Amino acid sequence: MRVLITTSYYWPESVGTAPLVTEMAEHFAARGHAVDVVTGYPHYPSWTPPPQRSLRQREQREHVNIERRWHYVPASQSAVRRAAYEASLLAGGATALPRRAPDAVIGVIPSLAAGAHAAIAARLHRRPHGIIVHDLLGRAAEQSGVAGGARVAAAVRTAELAIVRRAVRVGVVAEGFKDYLKEGGVDPGRIDRVRVWARRSEPTESPDEAAVRLGWRRRATVCLHAGNMGHKQGLANLLETAALMRDDRGVTFVLAGDGNERSQLEEMAQRMRLDNVLFLPVQPAGKYEAMLAAADILIMHQRATVRDMSMPSKLPTYFAAGRPVVAAVASDSETAHEVEGSGGGVVVPPGDPGALANAIRRVAADPDKRRRLGAAGRAYADERLSPPAALAEYERFLHRVAGADSGGPG
Repeated sequence: MRVLITTSYYWPESVGTAPLVTEMAEHFAARGHAVDVVTGYPHYPSWTPPPQRSLRQREQREHVNIERRWHYVPASQSAVRRAAYEASLLAGGATALPRRAPDAVIGVIPSLAAGAHAAIAARLHRRPHGIIVHDLLGRAAEQSGVAGGARVAAAVRTAELAIVRRAVRVGVVAEGFKDYLKEGGVDPGRIDRVRVWARRSEPTESPDEAAVRLGWRRRATVCLHAGNMGHKQGLANLLETAALMRDDRGVTFVLAGDGNERSQLEEMAQRMRLDNVLFLPVQPAGKYEAMLAAADILIMHQRATVRDMSMPSKLPTYFAAGRPVVAAVASDSETAHEVEGSGGGVVVPPGDPGALANAIRRVAADPDKRRRLGAAGRAYADERLSPPAALAEYERFLHRVAGADSGGPG
């Protein structure tokens, strides 16, 4: 088939939705499909675009044709800046839609613009389209803590559901998304569960080699938070936890990645004189997986308000690393359900530095528990979240989209 994928996040971005969409597109191409991707320029999680970028760019990677268009990138997040970001994505991406009709179109949310592009292309060519939902944007506006988000949440929800209702099939990465969509008028018979998988990059070094490279060799317990450092993560609480544990011998907190709150977090750590906190840049594929395996405890952290808006894309890779996960997340969140269901970690209340510190101490002091949790997480990743199993679900989703009535549900 000829497949069009619309997304705002794609290679070479290495965290978040981008690597998953990239691997999905390349999997389709490897299966013999002709794949076109319409996207923007890389900017996540630093929210910094390339210094040199033209209005348009065409490239090819792993037999996938990639069309990029210029768009605005806000340096900091607010509801107004997000609206301008989405508007520029929508305007630019609309000029990149291919003239040749695809057999099926797939739009990937967390971007309203990418969902809208899929609907526009489907209508233009009278072909069916599906939407894959990685984040619930209406919920995100309510829960993420972005300035002004709560005020525009109703409008975002209306736009999001209008886009999703037009799709012939809807893929969701978390079971909890289904209720939100059904309440919004999406036919439950058109909703498919598609899983976020553990990224397939093999470590390029052993855990010991990674520990030496990162300067962790002499540290007794490394507690690692890897990935985005933004509003949703609420990482000031993690620094408060580090302050409580500054006298815990050998316990080091590492924040590896980037995001629009990284600079504020670094300044906060300096003000608090936290010599037990280290910051690292985003690690490339292979070294990222090695870094996870070199840590003693992997930290999953979210604001208390974050519940059913998203499923963290890094969580399967955390499990695959075979290290225990300590998750400071709401007990009724999708993340908590996944951690508890995997058997690979423990959940503590978010926004409570004392509770997180005590959980870390308990896990750090019990080597047998660390091994049990790590082994359970790895087994869960191998059985339920392997790339072949998950990508087969996406292949089935593609065929369901292509086989549907091209007129869509209206």
